[in-house]
Amino acid sequence: MKKLFFIVALIAFISSCKNEQNGELVGVPGRKEWFEVEPHGMLFIPMGSFNMGPNDQDVSFALTATSKTVSIDPFWMDETEITNNEYRQFVYWVRDSLARTILAKTIEDYKIEPSEEGGETYLNWEQEIQWNDPEQMKILQDEGLFLKKDEQYWHRTEFDARRLVYHYFWVDLQQASKRTNRYNFKKDVNGKITGGEYKGNVITVDGQVKPITGRKSFIMEKETAIYPDTLVWMADYTYSYNEPWTKMYFWHPAFDDYPVVGVNWVQASAFCIWRTQFMNNYLQKTGQNFVQDYRLPTEAEWEYAARGGLALSMYPWGGPYTRNNLGCFIANFKPLRGNYVDDGGIRTLAVAQYAPNEYGLYDMAGNVSEWTSNAFNESAYNFTHDLNPDFTYNATDEDKPVLKRKVVRGGSWKDIGYYLQCGTRTFEYQDTAKSYVGFRCVRSYMGRDQSDWNSGMGE
Repeated sequence: MKKLFFIVALIAFISSCKNEQNGELVGVPGRKEWFEVEPHGMLFIPMGSFNMGPNDQDVSFALTATSKTVSIDPFWMDETEITNNEYRQFVYWVRDSLARTILAKTIEDYKIEPSEEGGETYLNWEQEIQWNDPEQMKILQDEGLFLKKDEQYWHRTEFDARRLVYHYFWVDLQQASKRTNRYNFKKDVNGKITGGEYKGNVITVDGQVKPITGRKSFIMEKETAIYPDTLVWMADYTYSYNEPWTKMYFWHPAFDDYPVVGVNWVQASAFCIWRTQFMNNYLQKTGQNFVQDYRLPTEAEWEYAARGGLALSMYPWGGPYTRNNLGCFIANFKPLRGNYVDDGGIRTLAVAQYAPNEYGLYDMAGNVSEWTSNAFNESAYNFTHDLNPDFTYNATDEDKPVLKRKVVRGGSWKDIGYYLQCGTRTFEYQDTAKSYVGFRCVRSYMGRDQSDWNSGMGE
């Protein structure tokens, strides 16, 4: 009996020690150990410092950049530019969501009813769309999402690309972080908190100034037509025969691995938000609640990645020339006096046709220029921070064109060699699409894993 009492007392003592944690600061128990899995199609860019800015004379004498030492956090970056087929996944997702929304009005299988009264109805993504069902296709045609047979020839698609509008949300952390936007507590005569109210205003995406009523005020909402402008191949050039590319570039399978073009900055940003939503929906289904945000790279991140860890490298491949030791051009651009074909391509080429830089990134120079997240300002290098420099501006439709400039980097198939240099910066307007501008995504790094220490980062 005494032995049994001793065992019970020992168990109780151990249990009490475990609950009280010996009075020591040991953190919250039960937290799962987490390692970041390498995202598909992305490469790890380690943290570091570099001299941001030009490494050669300013050919245009624009004086838009000066040399500046900056430091960058580690991040993930797409190995190549987003391709036509990858962007098509976004287009089809929007098409399917609109189709489900239309079909759910009359067909119960496409919606999930709320479990309680007053709850929200959701689309049922587990139910496959019956594209071959004549009745359902007629519903989609009557609603205007799908074209009738006599209209399809002109569009090269069965659906009306003009109807593909993506409705999305994001949190404007820049406005939320302003100290003028704060919550003021109210206290009675005894100093007891009795409530409070928000102070400050928020600027919406359409430029309206509204008072802050809560955290929801910082949730921005926007609708964007997301189908690429396939007419850019003709619109960008006068007296030039580009009709074949206009008709085939985005939809034909021969161009699946070519970089998507005809996508403006707003559409590229919307793609990043969709990619974030697409990934996080999967993580939630598998019981993982860690948010992964995809976005356009900042100008500094892009240049840092393009240099590939090589100090003062003029081009992503490190050397001061656009030819290799065999005399061959090593990027897709406009060499010599306009001999487009001397580098192996007359317009865009499939991604990853030339050797990657030291980080393993392809086409950081040439093929297509790439959108960054930053607004273009000639003096940005003078007032941005030297730790992860960033300058953004939410330009509305009513803003002047000068405020709609966004930084593009890397040069394209139609640019001379100067624009391929790592330190060269230029711009395009956020609401214009071009046949020579594409984009790639980045994702901030969430923490260290074993591979970091093996590569020497932990030393």
